[in-house]
Amino acid sequence: MKLFRKRDVLPVSIFAVFSLIAISIFYSILKPKETLPIYQPAQVNSKLVDTSVAHRIKYHTISDFNLINQNGDIITQAFYDDKIYVADFFFTTCQSICPVMTKNMKKVQDKLINDKEILLLSHSVTPEIDSVEQLKRYAISHQINDDKWNLVTGDKKQIYNLARKSYLAVEDNPIGEYDMIHTENFILIDKKNQIRGFYDGTLESEIARLLDDIEILKKLD
Repeated sequence: MKLFRKRDVLPVSIFAVFSLIAISIFYSILKPKETLPIYQPAQVNSKLVDTSVAHRIKYHTISDFNLINQNGDIITQAFYDDKIYVADFFFTTCQSICPVMTKNMKKVQDKLINDKEILLLSHSVTPEIDSVEQLKRYAISHQINDDKWNLVTGDKKQIYNLARKSYLAVEDNPIGEYDMIHTENFILIDKKNQIRGFYDGTLESEIARLLDDIEILKKLD
């Protein structure tokens, strides 16, 4: 004995489809939206933060800057307007963590080479050594794409202040005025110039996390 007549099959199928759609919509509503924190100076390791901003608990953004890249071009905050970018601090003669950081930043470059929404920015902590010519040699030897990744040099005080008052990413070196001990940190900056993440630039697992967070941030921005 047949349990269903043929004309009953279509309504049942339609009901099943609509039920699946309803469940999917309900699940998407209930599922928490992925987000990223907005970091403030008071939340960051105090060794990396200038005392003048260490108390700040909201409204922190990256200050304007005026630096020179590997091609001799002036690079300002305007270059990064409406962009998500990853920043770090290095120097070209560094033989400790810098080579690994540069290799991993290049992985980010290569992964996102066609994504015009994402840029990279590396600041020299020894601008007295890292001239435009030196940065260019470094860029060529590490296959750095000029359209995607700026290596910048400039006034040492300005770079020091950016590192400790804006990016919250280097330790003060008491040996000399405005000397810095740079860290392995990669810093993720959103389109509003806010810090959205810190990552260990020497670890592949952290690079994977950075790439995942960039995709989350693109959806948020």
